[in-house]
Amino acid sequence: MPEKVVDKVDFRQAFEFPKKPEPKNLKQWFYDTRTNEYMGRYLFLFYGVYFIVLGALTTACFQSLFMVLSDDAPYFQLSESLIGTNPGLGYRPLPEEPEDSGFIHYVASNKTEIDYWVGRLNHFTEPYRNTSLLPGGGRNHVQCDFNQRPKNRNVCAVDLSKLGPCTAENGYSYHESSPCILIKLNRIYGWVPEYYDDPENLPENMPQELKEYIGNRTTDMERKQIWITCNGVNPADNEAIGPISYYPSFGIPSYYFPFTNQPDYLSPLLAVQFQRPALQRSIYVECRAWAKNIRYRGGSRDRQGSTQFSILID
Repeated sequence: MPEKVVDKVDFRQAFEFPKKPEPKNLKQWFYDTRTNEYMGRYLFLFYGVYFIVLGALTTACFQSLFMVLSDDAPYFQLSESLIGTNPGLGYRPLPEEPEDSGFIHYVASNKTEIDYWVGRLNHFTEPYRNTSLLPGGGRNHVQCDFNQRPKNRNVCAVDLSKLGPCTAENGYSYHESSPCILIKLNRIYGWVPEYYDDPENLPENMPQELKEYIGNRTTDMERKQIWITCNGVNPADNEAIGPISYYPSFGIPSYYFPFTNQPDYLSPLLAVQFQRPALQRSIYVECRAWAKNIRYRGGSRDRQGSTQFSILID
């Protein structure tokens, strides 16, 4: 459309069509020296507003996030969390190399090999034996039993002297070809076990030895434990595994639960000693936890509520 133009000398009016803007090359489009524009915009103003808005949105997002997060408890817990409600079972010692995980092998007459596995167990149990290494120095550790549970964010101490021959002082019995394995339950915030505490209502597949042990407990509180048993994976392994002892007992007591991220909390340990395993052959072992709300699935893949390893003593 033509535009009206007024002559500045005699004030005559005329109409003319707007001139087509001169085409810009790539260099001029990127930076126009006449208008100081970058890509058609005033750079300082554009990016100034852009980063102010971006910073404000980022700050608002972080403030909203910090309002719902806690240093003491996860936002998503139990069934809402990725961990879920089925704790896994772990064991020690573990080798340094991940590819050797699950295989405990040593020569009974080789002190160097024995010292290696003893050292791995000593490294794992160091915070248990020296609580000054913990962030709080173990000051909130208290002695617990079935009649005395921890209070006011205190935690139950784990007394390794109750593990019988499975202690650092005794070399965990590796030098006697009666190796000890330490069993632990993985932590889940707020999880509370449902115990097999009724001797008249126990799983049919529970080992008879454990059933008798539960039946011989004198009080209901003593039966409130997560029971642990180990056996050979295959019939041949059961023949070679020999007698098994559990220290301090078959179970992990109820007073260690629930875990709520208490300062200096240490996972309770149960020691399993293989007293006379067959020599010069690999023995595949499975240990499992017994509780009503621990799902069990055996096997080497996708197992739940259990752990597997092999022992070979030459």
